[in-house]
Amino acid sequence: MNGDDVNEHGTDEDGATARANEILRTEAGSGVHGLAIAGVSDHDEAGVFIEPAEHVLGLAGPLDHHTWRDRPEGHRSQAGDRECTLYSLRKFLRLAIAGNPNLLLLLHAPEASVYHSTPLGDELRALGPAFLSRHAARRCIGYLDGQVAMLLGRGRQKDMPKRPELVAAHGYDTKFASHALRLGLQGLEMTEHARLTLPMPAGQRERVLAVKSGKVPGLDTVLAEITAVRDRIETLLDTGRTPLPAEPDTDRVSAWSVRAHLRHWDAAAPAA
Repeated sequence: MNGDDVNEHGTDEDGATARANEILRTEAGSGVHGLAIAGVSDHDEAGVFIEPAEHVLGLAGPLDHHTWRDRPEGHRSQAGDRECTLYSLRKFLRLAIAGNPNLLLLLHAPEASVYHSTPLGDELRALGPAFLSRHAARRCIGYLDGQVAMLLGRGRQKDMPKRPELVAAHGYDTKFASHALRLGLQGLEMTEHARLTLPMPAGQRERVLAVKSGKVPGLDTVLAEITAVRDRIETLLDTGRTPLPAEPDTDRVSAWSVRAHLRHWDAAAPAA
C-alpha cells in the first residue's frame, strides 16, 4: 500500500503502528483461491499484527484492525484495485477460532501467496490445523447460506446484489453464486479430509471459475449443485463421518498467543 491509499479504519498513527508490528501478511480474496480473473479481479491482502503492550495492558485502548483501500468506502472495487486489512493477533485468533473462513485462509495460503512472515508469523501458520473443526465446517455452511440468500435477493438491504450487469448478462449474480459454491467445496474438503487446499484443487477451481464467468447457464443448475455440496457436508457432520474434532484446540492456541505477545513485547522493549 502506498501513500495514496484510503484509510478506512482508525488514524494514520494506528496504521503505522499496525504495520510496524506486523507478523504475517498474505494474499486474500479470489487470488489466494486461484479464482482471480485477469482484467476483472481486484487484489486483496490480509495480515496480523501484535498490538504494543500499551494497547493491551495500558490505557492506549485496543487497536483491533486497520484497513486500507484504493477506493473510498461505498465505491465498488475495480480491476486491479487493492485492499489490505491487518488484524490484531487477539482479534484474528478470536475470529479464526470461531471458524471465520476468510481468516482461516491466512493459515493455509501457499508460500507464493505469503508476502511477509516473521518467526512468530511462521509459528502462527504452523498452528493452522488447530483451528479446523466441525464447528468451522458448520461456519462454512453459514457463510454459504448467506451468499445464497443474497443471490436470491433475501439478504439484508446493504448486502443485496449490486451487480445488475451480471444479472442482465447471465440471469443471476454469478459472483455470489461462485462464492457460495467455493465455500461449499472448501467446507466439504475440510469435513472429508481435515485440510484446506489453496489454491483450490484444479477441478474444483475450474468449476467455480465457470460459474463466476457465467459459463454455467441457469440459476437452478447452480443452486442444485450448491445444495448437493451443502447436503453432503451436513450428512458427514451429522453422522460423525469426519476426521475433524468437534472443536478447535483453543487451549493450545491461547497458550501460544500469550507466549507470542510476551516475546514480541520483549523484543520491542528498549535496551536498558
